[in-house]
Amino acid sequence: MYERRWPSGQALAIAQAHDPYWDQFVNKRSFEGFAESMMVAIHEETHMWDLDPSRTRWDVHIAAWINRDQQELRVPLHGGFPRKEILPLIKDNLSSSMDNIYLRDRTQGEYRLQGVLAEQNAGLTGLPAVTVVQEYIHGIGAGNARDIAATNLRYLLLYLRVAKDRHPDYWARIKAEPKLRDLVLTQFLRTAYWLEKSAPYADKLGSKDADRITATNYAPENIAVLEEFTGRQVRLDDQKHCTA
Repeated sequence: MYERRWPSGQALAIAQAHDPYWDQFVNKRSFEGFAESMMVAIHEETHMWDLDPSRTRWDVHIAAWINRDQQELRVPLHGGFPRKEILPLIKDNLSSSMDNIYLRDRTQGEYRLQGVLAEQNAGLTGLPAVTVVQEYIHGIGAGNARDIAATNLRYLLLYLRVAKDRHPDYWARIKAEPKLRDLVLTQFLRTAYWLEKSAPYADKLGSKDADRITATNYAPENIAVLEEFTGRQVRLDDQKHCTA
């Protein structure tokens, strides 16, 4: 099914199926269980790929699996600042469960841009993993797939805003990195695409907060910082997954 509906997902699953941790993430007792557990499996195994020491040095550069034909290797990060610094910009409780883990936790809150991008890419690959097999999904093990993708895109946009407003030297360094600018734009557009494709199955793949978080991601201040950072204009109509 992945070969027909999501070829890059098939390639990612095959690449990771021999990982020693793979069996910890997948449910092989039924096809439905397997299909649903692939959200977590692909999410976590994306971390394994992105953060493999052969490609990544923590806080120095990151790798990201985009699709079967495109993997971004050694994207410069230049360190960064603790991601917990974005908390004051979150004025609602829409992502509170994940905020408590990734931003308020004593250890996780100290992770820098590496942590933001690693979670964003993993959440983005987890969503299509269940969207393309939605007829077998019952919304148990995949019930927050859309929330994860929307929330981690939120974190990335807010991180850019804090970088620009509070860390101008760091903002200048990362804005001067073409590979990083391209990665951020690509991930923004891919997230928009898969949130759109998964919308008809929202009751199984996320809470109502997922679309509310997505709406805040398109607030003028978020789009402005994205366009300033990437140097590209994004569309705000029903073709949100395209540039203008």
